[in-house]
Amino acid sequence: MVANSLPGMDWQTWHQRYDEPGSELSRRLEAVKAQVRDALDRAPAGPVPVVSLCAGQGRDLLEVLADHPRRADVQARLVELDPKLAASARERAGDFDQVEVVTGDASLTDQYVGVVPAELVLLCGIFGNISPEDIQRTVDASPQLCRTGATVIWTRHREEPDLVPTICEWFESRGFERVWVSEPDAGFGVGVHRFNGVPDPLVTGQSLFSFTH
Repeated sequence: MVANSLPGMDWQTWHQRYDEPGSELSRRLEAVKAQVRDALDRAPAGPVPVVSLCAGQGRDLLEVLADHPRRADVQARLVELDPKLAASARERAGDFDQVEVVTGDASLTDQYVGVVPAELVLLCGIFGNISPEDIQRTVDASPQLCRTGATVIWTRHREEPDLVPTICEWFESRGFERVWVSEPDAGFGVGVHRFNGVPDPLVTGQSLFSFTH
């Protein structure tokens, strides 16, 4: 889950916390996977395009696809800047040809040409590492990534200042309906919104965010 990676940041070690039973990240991953499964369950018949920004090892999507009945319908593009994490995602994808893993900057809108508007958009591990202005910019651009009825799953910590309620408001002002938000005392923040509007054309050449920490 990396974009515009910060110098000196050991993302390999950071991702190891997903394997620690009971850790905040492992519990957040389970919550995201449950929402990914629900989103695929309610996807309409036919191809199910998926994009994952700052996809990391791709576990939130790939571990669900392993046994999901809509697996063959999914056409996914995972974008991850860190080469080792991207390689891990490719390994996890195995011989699932409909999953494309791109090693590149997920903040660039050009990365999503040909796969959006998507049915499922994953914005996990991003909003806790970028400025509020970049969060809002990414939310504002989300109608470029979503087809009508699409699900967006996003994450953000609940530490002060708790921006989760504000992020919900930003999504809802852009034509999204709140589906589910984790409880404030869960130890992590996961939000799910459904896009009820009309997709905006993808504007290439844009950079949506930069990691600050």
